[in-house]
Amino acid sequence: MNVSLTPELEEMVSQKVESGLYNSASEVIREGLRLLKEQDDLRRMRQEEVRREVLKGYEQAQRGESQSLDVESVKAEGRKRLAARKRRAS
Repeated sequence: MNVSLTPELEEMVSQKVESGLYNSASEVIREGLRLLKEQDDLRRMRQEEVRREVLKGYEQAQRGESQSLDVESVKAEGRKRLAARKRRAS
């Protein structure tokens, strides 16, 4: 399989090999692909978790177990947290 890389990526691969962390460009590319697969797996797991939570909320609402969202109190809490964060940063 032949792969074309941008000059920047090619330089990055070369630097990784030169650092001694990898023995070849192929090892660098394989590690990158392993990390990409891991990232894809994590994204899929997060999406599945969100779907489960949405379904759970939907089912609770269908059973009448939900309550109205008080948007103003959510905003007030957010403003309070933001102000506290800004005070700590100062």
